[in-house]
Amino acid sequence: MSTSFGELVEGTSVLITCGPGGVGKTTTAAAIAAEVARRSDRRVLVLTIDPARRLADALGLDGIGNDERRVAPEVLAAGGPAPLGRLEVAMLDTKQSWDALVRRHAQDAATAQKILENPLYQNITGRFIQSHDYIAMERLYELHRSGRYDLIVVDTPPTRNALDFLDAPERLADFFSSRLLRWLIAPYRSKVFNLASKPFTQVADKILGAQFLADIAEFFIALQSMYGGFVERAQAVSALVRSDEVTFCVVSSLETTPAREAEFFAAELTKRHLNLGAVVFNKVLPDVLTHPDAELAARMLTSKGEELASNLDEDEKLAARVLHEVGTSFVDFAQVARTERRIRQGFHLVCDLVCSVPYFDGDVADLEGLARLSKALFDHET
Repeated sequence: MSTSFGELVEGTSVLITCGPGGVGKTTTAAAIAAEVARRSDRRVLVLTIDPARRLADALGLDGIGNDERRVAPEVLAAGGPAPLGRLEVAMLDTKQSWDALVRRHAQDAATAQKILENPLYQNITGRFIQSHDYIAMERLYELHRSGRYDLIVVDTPPTRNALDFLDAPERLADFFSSRLLRWLIAPYRSKVFNLASKPFTQVADKILGAQFLADIAEFFIALQSMYGGFVERAQAVSALVRSDEVTFCVVSSLETTPAREAEFFAAELTKRHLNLGAVVFNKVLPDVLTHPDAELAARMLTSKGEELASNLDEDEKLAARVLHEVGTSFVDFAQVARTERRIRQGFHLVCDLVCSVPYFDGDVADLEGLARLSKALFDHET
């Protein structure tokens, strides 16, 4: 088990960040990748499959597409020493990735073109979220297999969608072997079967339309030569995710709903026997708020505000009201901080490395902000 973030990333080649939405998951993934590239000679890629295009701003890029783009060394340095490694960034483009997959695995250029021009294919790859889930895993596998990167940091969609991301390869393999698929294709491949299945196709034609069924059949018949490759690749992707090369990092805040989502996902990873390497909580209140002496002083402000104000050369009523509000606010924050600490301690039951990133003055929107975030992670001690 890793006792620091440095040890965690040193021992893995793929780090998948996951968790609820709106908790800083994208910026955390970018901060980890940038820090590894700065402090080691590793070639690092951060790959986002979250449709929200937020990563470009944090990394000083005008835009991120399907192709990997290098972050300039001087930008990565963020005013500090020159980075030892190399950082590249990419964001999944579902349509481009599917097109590349078809061209790579089709038996010839004519078959590939027939698939690419099929209306059903264009709808599936352009609109269906599950096609996005599968191709994300496929792209991760291809990048990992290329050997171009020593570490790939993956930014996933929010928690429950990320479960679809994990299950996509197995769902695809199941679909290709399903009875439904055989029934859809068989009438268009066999004259004998066509006669027996005529009642079925007549009903289906009325409900779905003859052209729709023809598109389905043409699409999957064209894909027939790729079935074996798809299923084999899906199995290989699943094996990669379950291997020792891949580690998961759950990112969350300590607000009630996100913390429950993080707990759910950590439990799912454990149940699936996947490697949970770290849990990161962003925007954590400082432990100093829970110090007994500090809270005692705050309660004195609330109970003896008028007495203390009488010793000040100010408007006594105004000073007493300010002291009371300051004390009350501190006591309230102390209560929240205690709850946060209790939640963090609970996560130590499922993961050895639980890191806390404090509140910052502003949003993390540039390399300097990413450096502050990564410092909180990499300097963390359990």
